[in-house]
Amino acid sequence: MASSYNPFRGMMSRDIGIDLGTANTLVMVRDQGIVINEPSVVAIDRKSRRVLAIGSEAKEMVGRTPANIVAIRPLRDGVISDFDITQKMLEYFIRKANDRTRLAGKPRVVVGIPSGVTEVEKRAVRDASIAAGAREAFLIEEPMAAAIGAGLPVTESMGSMVVDIGGGTTEVAVIALGGIVVSNSIRIAGDEMDEGIIQYARQKYNLFIGERMAETVKMAIGSAYPLDREETRVLRGRNLITGLPQQVEVSSVEIREALSGPVNAIVEVVRDTLDDTPPEPIADLLEHGIALAGGGALLRGLAQRLADETKMHVYVADDPLACVAKGAGAVLENLDAYAKVLASTQRASIGR
Repeated sequence: MASSYNPFRGMMSRDIGIDLGTANTLVMVRDQGIVINEPSVVAIDRKSRRVLAIGSEAKEMVGRTPANIVAIRPLRDGVISDFDITQKMLEYFIRKANDRTRLAGKPRVVVGIPSGVTEVEKRAVRDASIAAGAREAFLIEEPMAAAIGAGLPVTESMGSMVVDIGGGTTEVAVIALGGIVVSNSIRIAGDEMDEGIIQYARQKYNLFIGERMAETVKMAIGSAYPLDREETRVLRGRNLITGLPQQVEVSSVEIREALSGPVNAIVEVVRDTLDDTPPEPIADLLEHGIALAGGGALLRGLAQRLADETKMHVYVADDPLACVAKGAGAVLENLDAYAKVLASTQRASIGR
């Protein structure tokens, strides 16, 4: 009996797994772990569109640049909004990974993509990777990569569930036998949480704050469930009435209220996914629980809130920020075992 063709067979050590996230990009090199974790931000000259900085250096410019410099995020809601800038960002990260690990030649890459992207968007990610210097580029759906990175037994018959909350999208998937049984994706995640805090400050205090301030407060005292001990932090910005600088002290109760819209949307998409799940995987989930991955999983009390809403055990995966990149890395290390996992995502890419 002839062996089936496996396009992923034979990858050697120059292999890179990329979590191309709306907020952050993580790069994992086979046998070396995560070598890059930087913001998905590019600073460009507004007139010439010349790239001035990428990653951490570019994020430092957000809200602080002269009129002729704009710091942009080339991925919005989990999809590429600016192909040329995304290509330059990928090229920078791939080159930086090569420099840090002293790898020679063009690497093969596995890129995590949102499960709801169109075939055109898949092609855009693949083409951007090839144009950025990859020898070959393969795609894996982010919830599958997150599940693998969280240590879930995705190739077994037992049903597993992962909720991957990134910067632009929340991905929910029930997985068994190397495939996604049920999945849902909404374009509500960390960015919308930041926006909720910005709008709350504007409406309640007439205070205009930036994205960096909103994110800082979210990480410091944000929560989805009442805290054992509520906390306070200072919001700094500009008063919309006087136009003068102002700071106000806000409590974690207020920030929880500001975050309630996005958090409620995440709860609903998890409930909807469970409602669509067949009874056999539901029985497995009742026994083994639901894993949270992505940066949004770090929001305090979110696991407890989801546990209350679903009546199931909900837990945060180890190192949730790195789950997608770790999953891509695990695929690189055992491509034969995960060939079926990758195959359905590649159909638009392989054999072009």
